[in-house]
Amino acid sequence: MADLRTFNVVVLGIGFLFVFTAFTTCGNIEQTVVKSLKNGTFTGSAYHSLGIIYGIFSFSNFLAPSIVAVVGPQFTMIISGILYSGYIAVFINPSSWSFYLTSLLIGLGAAMLWTAQGHLLVENSDVSTINRNTGIFWAFLQCSMLFGNLYIYLAWTGKTEITDANRRILFIALLVISVLGTLSFLTLRRAWQREEALTEEEGQALLSARVRYTQRVNAAVNEAKAEFRTILQLLGTKTILLLSSCMAYSGLELSFYSGVFGTCIGATTQFGDSALGLIGLSGIVVGVGEIVGGGLFGLVCKNNRFRRTSVVFLGMVVHFVAFYLIFLNIPDDAPVVFYTSTQQKPYLTPSASIALLCSFLLGLGDSCFNTQLYSILGRIYAEQSSPAFAIFKFIQSIFAAVAFFYSGYLLLSWQLTVMVILGFFGTLCFFVVERMHNVSADLQDY
Repeated sequence: MADLRTFNVVVLGIGFLFVFTAFTTCGNIEQTVVKSLKNGTFTGSAYHSLGIIYGIFSFSNFLAPSIVAVVGPQFTMIISGILYSGYIAVFINPSSWSFYLTSLLIGLGAAMLWTAQGHLLVENSDVSTINRNTGIFWAFLQCSMLFGNLYIYLAWTGKTEITDANRRILFIALLVISVLGTLSFLTLRRAWQREEALTEEEGQALLSARVRYTQRVNAAVNEAKAEFRTILQLLGTKTILLLSSCMAYSGLELSFYSGVFGTCIGATTQFGDSALGLIGLSGIVVGVGEIVGGGLFGLVCKNNRFRRTSVVFLGMVVHFVAFYLIFLNIPDDAPVVFYTSTQQKPYLTPSASIALLCSFLLGLGDSCFNTQLYSILGRIYAEQSSPAFAIFKFIQSIFAAVAFFYSGYLLLSWQLTVMVILGFFGTLCFFVVERMHNVSADLQDY
């Protein structure tokens, strides 16, 4: 049983590795690619597209547990993978209507995918393995930052513009990778499959296939209704209300490192011909930071509350250092320029080395927050995993959507200020939650 659960966690990680190799690479270069299009009829904005994705994602998280309960987590992830692949395919021959339509669809698909992932991760873990399995999954997932961005770095370094041929070759390759990741979900096996099969043989052997199917659908619908009621109940609890600020911060910094910072690097005039290649290299270094954090804080750290607070505090410090260096190193107008490069000058002469150091710190800090949020939710809400993870993704994604919408209008210094304020309060509230459950656990032991 333990081997089967580990197998499922590894397959889950590999599937997400392939799907998000395509999607994260796309997100990292999306605004730069859109700026390079010579199609006079295309009027889309990557910031708006990503904002739509995360906006739909946020509200779809309320429906996602119900869909997962009715359809099943494995089939849900396959459907979601198809929607992700459709979004990637749009960039082969982009048009405004298909760009925004697939943005809407992938928002729904993302909610289903992540809710099903959280459901499977918890069901294949226990108290002693939740940190280990979270670290395994997170390390696989963040490897997705490496391969597509490596191609960007090797192929685009020295280029001053992205041609149609460059774009098509890249996105056809990303489409194939996304489809392979979707197909890998077919190999997932249910750890409780044998037990269910025996129950059906003994208790329902005489029932027709139609009766059994009806019973399963009714049970799934009832479970979906119960999970939706659970979401509404959990939203009013003190624990979720306190953790919501930390979840919200994870959404802001997600939008910044996944879509905004790469665009800022590509728009920095002082980087010259190396700017486009640096976008890919930055994505790789962010991925390295994520992998280091996932391995260090998921696999090495044991499951105890003291370490969780220490890791979150480290994440806050690492991010604040990165934000200060970005403020000094990147022009303030870098996120908002469209047809031209930056016109303003930063406090320091822009340095590729400092930019890449910031990329690593962004990835490391993001891993600190996300691994510990997954860990604490998996521990506190082990019996209510789908609703809890749906709430997490709802709050995270709605703030990511808000951040993407303002990213094309707010100067860099203002974006960094917003993240510093919310990051501080989010970390403080995480500490309060740990303290609350520390005291609760001590009273139960007593």
